[in-house]
Amino acid sequence: MSSSTVITNIAALVTSDPSLGDNSPLGLVRDAAVVIDGDRVAWTGESSKAPATDNRVDAGGRAVLPGFVDSHSHLLFGGDRTEEFNARMSGRPYSAGGIRTTVAATRAASDAELEAGLTRYLEEALRQGTTTFETKSGYGLTTADESRALRVAARHTDEVTFLGAHIVAPELADDPAAYVALVTGEMLDACAPHARWIDVFCEKGAFDGDQARAILTAGRARGLHPRIHANQLSYGPGVQLAVELDAASADHCTHLTDADVDALANSRTVATLLPGAEFSTRARWPDARRLLDAGATVALSTDCNPGSSFTSSVPFCIALAVRDMGMTPDEAVWSATAGGAAALRRDDIGRLTPGAHADLTLLDAPSHVHLAYRPGVPLVRGVWRRGVRVV
Repeated sequence: MSSSTVITNIAALVTSDPSLGDNSPLGLVRDAAVVIDGDRVAWTGESSKAPATDNRVDAGGRAVLPGFVDSHSHLLFGGDRTEEFNARMSGRPYSAGGIRTTVAATRAASDAELEAGLTRYLEEALRQGTTTFETKSGYGLTTADESRALRVAARHTDEVTFLGAHIVAPELADDPAAYVALVTGEMLDACAPHARWIDVFCEKGAFDGDQARAILTAGRARGLHPRIHANQLSYGPGVQLAVELDAASADHCTHLTDADVDALANSRTVATLLPGAEFSTRARWPDARRLLDAGATVALSTDCNPGSSFTSSVPFCIALAVRDMGMTPDEAVWSATAGGAAALRRDDIGRLTPGAHADLTLLDAPSHVHLAYRPGVPLVRGVWRRGVRVV
């Protein structure tokens, strides 16, 4: 039999469920308690009304929120790109070419080295409140290297994405059509059994709209659902393609036309914003305010990768989104929890509602607003994943 636990004396409980608490998007409950039964949330409400349980945890007047859902990361890679970052911060602009450096290092890494890196970044993220993460292949670009990356990833998360179409493999740089044929043929056959999603970097220097459509359509025919790197470095067809194909998420969304914003607002495709990339490349910030005001669903994620956003910290991304992207603290926290869940087409994570997974983060602060108010401070005091305290 599973045992039940009540976490009580919570100053502010963020449920990210607008039907609960104060009926705001955050579903905020003051002077609250939450009951965990096994690996699920069983009850939320005011502390004084909490039912009897087997165990009791005193939150000490702190805030509790859902575990963060990081719906976009690239954690399977070899080496790092310290020198490239140092050069860029000294004045050279970022281009997609840097990915090739990581491809060479990843191909040279053993399975054990790839897995050790993955586990290190996952533990790092968990200590900062992330309880669900998506991660991609994309640094192997051969059938063998892409499929082994996905096999490693699948041992650690259900949210695995095949990104063979990150860039054209260096050995086929002069024949992109041959690489697209490889990605949609032999490579897809080897990778599909280990992934839930298919992704493509739709950008100048990577894949154009027609190539991206062919790749995502082939993946969908093999049972993989589309997501897409869209409109990061320039205006392009990525967002419109995402909506056309009912992609779960269009990621980056930095350069958007009014038609792009309207398309996102009138679809269930989530706009996933990745401020760590703009921070690390000194690029233009995505305009979250414009998307939110139009009615689009927005997610916030880290884009953790060795080239353009080497952070595993969702709290850092929340602070950036509030400071530089026009989001309120409430909007940023919702986007990093329920928004990330929407980008993964899930309703059992990212919210503390009865029946959802018991993934919770306890802050050493009386309010979720402190995530933006106290940037860079390690505020996560405890983390429960699937009902078990892991931090």
